[in-house]
Amino acid sequence: MKTYPAILAALADSVWAIEASKLTAILGVLNGRLLGHVEADRATLEALAQETRERSQAKRFRTVAVLPLVGVIMHRGGMMEESSGLVSTETWGKAFDQLVADDEVGAIVLDIDSPGGTVDGVPEVAEKVFQARGTKPIVAVANTWMTSAAYFVASAADEIVATPSGVVGSIGVIVLHLDQSGLNADLGLAYTYITYGRYKAEGHPDAPLEDEARARLQEYVDTYGEQFTKAVARNRGVTPATVRQTYGEGRFYQAADALDRKMVDRVATLEETVARLQGTGYREQGRGKRGQGTGVRARRLELDGR
Repeated sequence: MKTYPAILAALADSVWAIEASKLTAILGVLNGRLLGHVEADRATLEALAQETRERSQAKRFRTVAVLPLVGVIMHRGGMMEESSGLVSTETWGKAFDQLVADDEVGAIVLDIDSPGGTVDGVPEVAEKVFQARGTKPIVAVANTWMTSAAYFVASAADEIVATPSGVVGSIGVIVLHLDQSGLNADLGLAYTYITYGRYKAEGHPDAPLEDEARARLQEYVDTYGEQFTKAVARNRGVTPATVRQTYGEGRFYQAADALDRKMVDRVATLEETVARLQGTGYREQGRGKRGQGTGVRARRLELDGR
């Protein structure tokens, strides 16, 4: 139990691209463990780890490889990746690179069911996907959640598909400051921070957030938010203003609404998408259809019979 306060504080002050309700749930579980309300036995943890391993494995259907992006996204999730249903950007990025380099893989489907996660490592993984355009078709499928950081990654694919019950969007960034001073008082604890550097302990969790620290955190949020918006705009071939105005400003949408807003390219199931890639070939429709005028490689691949 002694390790949970440090983990809780670290996660609370991280910059997240995730659904707010999911972030609250994660912190709630950690709070429960901290207070002794939630304890998982070894058998439960091992079963969860096995389930995570199975659902994270890439599967192949003839020349189509399906690579899952399932769970909360974190950079270098480590051991937490298996036992807590997390997906590591580092591990996932390596798996994606292998599929891109594999000559026997003719197309890659990203099977996404994620509310997002921390921002660390996400821009780099999304860039891998974007730079792989033109090597082979890459299609991201919202099956069913593709929000926040997960949409960041998906937007870099050649095409985004939403399953009929899919949920897409939540383009935004969030930081949750944990004020545990009340809990400390209940436990009879008092923390004193001795620092070198005026802002070294700025925003610490053992006191309410001061106005100056709040303003600094807002700067961080705005910086990451603009990075997110500009990347999606480039990847989808629209302007940042379009992303801000029509992509929801942090809201998420069901499949039909997302299609109307051009946040996805079509509505279909994962199985239908794999079958479509197996049964019909891709043909190039020229360069620059997405990201036109950006000066970067943004070759769009279209399906026959689209």
